[in-house]
Amino acid sequence: MDAQYGPHRFSGGGEETDVYRGQDFRVADLRGARFTDCDLTGVKIVDGCLMDVDISGYVERLLVNGVDVTEYVDAELDRRHPERVQLREIQDADGFRKMWDTVERLWSEAIARAERLAESARQERVDGEWSFVETLRHLIFITDAWFARTVLDQERPYHPLGVIQSWYADKDAVALGIDLEAAPSYAEVRELLTDRMALVRRTIADLTDSDLGRGCRRTPAPGYPEEPRTVADCLAVLMDEAVEHYRFAVRDLAVLEAR
Repeated sequence: MDAQYGPHRFSGGGEETDVYRGQDFRVADLRGARFTDCDLTGVKIVDGCLMDVDISGYVERLLVNGVDVTEYVDAELDRRHPERVQLREIQDADGFRKMWDTVERLWSEAIARAERLAESARQERVDGEWSFVETLRHLIFITDAWFARTVLDQERPYHPLGVIQSWYADKDAVALGIDLEAAPSYAEVRELLTDRMALVRRTIADLTDSDLGRGCRRTPAPGYPEEPRTVADCLAVLMDEAVEHYRFAVRDLAVLEAR
C-alpha cells in the first residue's frame, strides 16, 4: 500500500471487490486471516477475541474497548521515528532539502545493515511483506512516478525493475513497461536506487520557494486520480513514501538480524 494514499481507495483496474461490504460475520473463525490493501472503514468488532493482532496502515479514530488510541499510536510513532515530525513541519524549499538529507541518512543506515546480511536474507519476505530488495524496487517506482513523471514532466520514466503498489492492476503495470517476472540482484537494485536518489538531490539543490507552487501537469501514472498537484505535493509524497517504507524495512531487518 502506498503510504500517501491515506483513507482513499483508487482503482487501477485490479481485483478489488465490494462483495463483503456490510456483511455481518457472527461466530466466525477468522484465525490466521490476512487482509491486504483492504478498506476496513466503519468495521465494528463486538465481543471479539483479539490476541496477537497486528495492524498497519492508515489509522484514524481507532477505538479499543471504547478508548480512542489513535493519538497514542501517532505519538509513539513520532517518538520512535522523529523524521515523521520533520516531514509534517516542512514549510519551504530548504525544509525539503533538509528532509532529503534525513531520507538519505536513514536509508544509508538501513542499507548498511542489509549489506551485513546474506543475499538470500535481502531477498526474503518477512511475514509475507516485501523483501528488502522489493522495498528498494518500490522506491524506484515511487521516484519514477512521483518525481520524474510529475516534477520533471517525463512521460514514461518507469524502470522495468520497479515494484508497483498492490492496487495497481498487473496489465496496467505491464503497459508501463514494468517486468512483473523480474528477479534482480540486490546490487543491481541498489545501483538503480542510488541513481534516482542522486537525481532528486541534484534537482532540489536549486529548488526555490516559488518552485514549490508550480502545478504538475501529469499524474504519477495512468489510473491515478486526475487532480491538481504541485511540486510541493509530489515531493511530500516521495519523502513520505521513503520515510514510511524505511520504517517497514528496519522492522523486518530486525527480524532477519535476530536469526
